[in-house]
Amino acid sequence: MSLSRWRDTGERFDFKGHSIFHHRHGAGAAALLLIHGFPTSSWDWEPIWPGLCAEFQHVLAPDLLGFGFSERPPGHRYSLIEQADLCEALLNRFGVTTVHLLAHDYGDSVAQELLARDLERGGSGLRIGSAVLLNGGLFPEAHRATGTQKLLKSPLGPLAARLMNERSFGRSFAKVFGPETRPSPIELHDFWQIVSQNDGRRALPRLLRYIDERRRQRERWVGALVHARMPLRLINGPADPVSGQHMADRYRELVPHPDVVLLPGIGHYPQVEAPDRTLRAILDFHRRRVAPAAAGG
Repeated sequence: MSLSRWRDTGERFDFKGHSIFHHRHGAGAAALLLIHGFPTSSWDWEPIWPGLCAEFQHVLAPDLLGFGFSERPPGHRYSLIEQADLCEALLNRFGVTTVHLLAHDYGDSVAQELLARDLERGGSGLRIGSAVLLNGGLFPEAHRATGTQKLLKSPLGPLAARLMNERSFGRSFAKVFGPETRPSPIELHDFWQIVSQNDGRRALPRLLRYIDERRRQRERWVGALVHARMPLRLINGPADPVSGQHMADRYRELVPHPDVVLLPGIGHYPQVEAPDRTLRAILDFHRRRVAPAAAGG
């Protein structure tokens, strides 16, 4: 599906007075929630969207606040906690009582906050049935920010964001992909359209505050993985310089009974670089670990 068709076939809902774009398939009290990463959008899931919709009765994929086709409020102080609130509001809108998470990058941290809330609820209210996590900064001490991220997060960030253009963005963005799976010029153009939508460049320095938020919330969010009561799987592209093999190694060190699937040669965007292998790993997890767990009560 083209980016323009993805945009035209999406829906919107209001979150705290802000217009939030999302894609939805089906309906039902149980849903698969897809949470995208920085600096892109729900369109990251398009390569595996048909396969997910063929397997799951209800699938939801929002553009988080400040990303993609969702609103980018001027001067807004973005927070991963607020993005978790947004996800819960979307689930509540469609009557979801059991959610399975599929998250990537920035979305991993949103998922960790949702997992922490699930622990606090103790089985009441919204229930998280499982979580699949793709490459992302699950452990702040293992996250390796790109040079562009460091610049945008610095006092020079607003100026750097204004000066960013399609060429400089593409050059930096391509570096996080695997050496043999880097995006084509057409794909890079589409990613740039997403990032620059509604003057999105100006929001990047404020969105990047998530790096500091991860450090502040480390105990809570790492604890959510360590003490999770539902099946978890990490699908990791080890060639990723930001959160690749080193992040998978840290996951194995800290998470009890770690379920890790490595995709050799793949970088930061497994769902884009190796959609077939990523989809197989997701569906295998749900068939082998999630379905039996649900059947066992």
